[in-house]
Amino acid sequence: MPDEKKNLKELAVFFLRLGFTAFGGPAAHIAMMRQEAVVKREWMSDQHFLDLVGATSLIPGPNSTEMAIHIGQERGGWRGLIIAGLCFILPAVLITGCIAWLYKLYGQLPQIQPFVYGVKPAVIAVIIAAIYPLAKKSLQTVELGVIGATAIVLCLLGFSQILVLFGAGFVAMGLAAIRIKMKGSPMTLLPLFLANNTEFFSPKNISLFLSFLKIGAILYGSGYVLFALLDSELVSKGIISHRQLIDAIVVGQFTPGPVFSSVTFIGYQVNGISGAIISTIGIFLPSFLFVALLNPVVRIMRGSTLFAAFLNAVNVASIALILVVCYQLGKDSLTNWREILIALCSAVILFRFNKLNSAFIILGGSVAGYLLLMG
Repeated sequence: MPDEKKNLKELAVFFLRLGFTAFGGPAAHIAMMRQEAVVKREWMSDQHFLDLVGATSLIPGPNSTEMAIHIGQERGGWRGLIIAGLCFILPAVLITGCIAWLYKLYGQLPQIQPFVYGVKPAVIAVIIAAIYPLAKKSLQTVELGVIGATAIVLCLLGFSQILVLFGAGFVAMGLAAIRIKMKGSPMTLLPLFLANNTEFFSPKNISLFLSFLKIGAILYGSGYVLFALLDSELVSKGIISHRQLIDAIVVGQFTPGPVFSSVTFIGYQVNGISGAIISTIGIFLPSFLFVALLNPVVRIMRGSTLFAAFLNAVNVASIALILVVCYQLGKDSLTNWREILIALCSAVILFRFNKLNSAFIILGGSVAGYLLLMG
């Protein structure tokens, strides 16, 4: 019992701190989680972390939030699952809620460009530093190298990420079946399952909850896919304006933690505090359910020759997707000597001091960007 309480406290402190400092999107969040959970604290092996990254890529929802929930379940069981997920989500939700209140009060967002100028270049360095050892670990054979290279090309050509992931897994599984001359293999089907305040259960809030629950349950891909769904679900129906959606995107980009916290901002604009709370619950609830179902299966898959081949290929494809995200970030962010300098300096520091907390790199990038931009 004392060890369990200690583990849960560690999870709470770790993910609260991460929730307040994890800028840069899912790839950067996962990089920071790996540094803390694998390199610094040794809670799990690089291989198992990589397996969880691959498995998380196969289910809908915010990948970095789902990785936090996975780590929580690994470290503290179902209590850890809840604590890790909530502690990672709540800081972003609280910050976004405060911004939403100010926005509704004053009708505009604060000027934050000078402070976020250097964040993206630093984030690129954080992702590269974390992805390098994972890439080495995942590229176990020439076959996996070919699958990874193909995944990168297909993603750059615009193919659906989820098709690339599952395609890689099934190709590898087929090749493994041919090699071992498989006669038959049992298939595992995962079951899917599915709450007195009258304000919370008003028709407006019920509509918000169902809209965000649907999005959380079906969304694959980046935050940009989220915003496309929000546009079709909310803007096209006149629930929010296009301007409010754009401002929600901005808030999601410059606040720490999961970009899905943008829905807290939207919920507040639609129906105040109750709308913010009900929207946040709706968008994140499917992730907790999916991870609770998926986590026990990952170790079983690793123990099977056939499913291990599937998982290895998905892992490689997941790394390929992160590299594509990194390339796209670099193309958009490294446009002048200041940004390139911040990225290079951040990368050198991270590769030289691989146990350094990534939050310091993000903070350093922000300060350097401010000084270089305003100097």
